Amino acid sequence: MSEPVIAARTPIAIECEPGTYHWCRCGRSKTQPFCDGSHHGTEFVPLAFEITEKKRYFFCRCKRTQRPPFCDGSHKNLPPE
Repeated sequence: MSEPVIAARTPIAIECEPGTYHWCRCGRSKTQPFCDGSHHGTEFVPLAFEITEKKRYFFCRCKRTQRPPFCDGSHKNLPPE
């Protein structure tokens, strides 16, 4: 499998309402951290997930987290640009 694009080297905090969301796995979406369909033609598919509580969440944008879609600090281990 190909490596996803690093959309950003920091997480993004977003207050979310309860509902179903689709997290971008490819890193190409212009609506990070959510999918905008930019993965079409690649091997990536978005991750559907459910939010049950309205609150602020920290979403991964480096696409290396071990807890998708949420940031786990993996961006701290990325090689320098």
